[in-house]
Amino acid sequence: MRRIVFATNNQHKLLEIRSILKDDFEVLSLSDIGFLEDIPETGTTLAENASIKSYTIYKRFSLDCFSDDTGLEVEALDGNPGVYSARYAGEDATYDENVNKVLSELEGQENRKAAFSTVISLILDGNEFQFEGRIAGNITTGKHGAAGFGYDPVFQPNGFDITFAEMDEATKNKISHRGLATEKLVAFLKERL
Repeated sequence: MRRIVFATNNQHKLLEIRSILKDDFEVLSLSDIGFLEDIPETGTTLAENASIKSYTIYKRFSLDCFSDDTGLEVEALDGNPGVYSARYAGEDATYDENVNKVLSELEGQENRKAAFSTVISLILDGNEFQFEGRIAGNITTGKHGAAGFGYDPVFQPNGFDITFAEMDEATKNKISHRGLATEKLVAFLKERL
């Protein structure tokens, strides 16, 4: 089975990606390759941040790797939190604090349209390829469900009457922004390898 490094320290993301790629790849984490540092996300777009992370690992270890950056864009908040989704309520904010900030800013707001986007940056033999997944939906008025992570308890994808946090893993992985981007990544890798 081919090995590939997923440039993340986020255990939730790692488990989700391993679940999606389990039949095709052995996915190594940063700790699996002995990289315990934080990679600063200094980009102004999801694509830039994903690139920064994957190039950092490729340059240091010369291993095929990929990274992602994900953002929640809320229409009534001018596209925020966007690239700052993971630290919307502050640099060391918890998922709960970020969610609470979004809910607070949307209080009384009728327009609750939002979209989740993921950009994956893959470095394969020194060349970069990017894949994007996007799903539209709405922000609920309160938290629902206990599965998932991040903004999952308040994001209800279009066509569903439940949030990501209320979905079973298989359904979420099939329709989610990360699932869609990963599907493109897998199709590309299968074609190339």
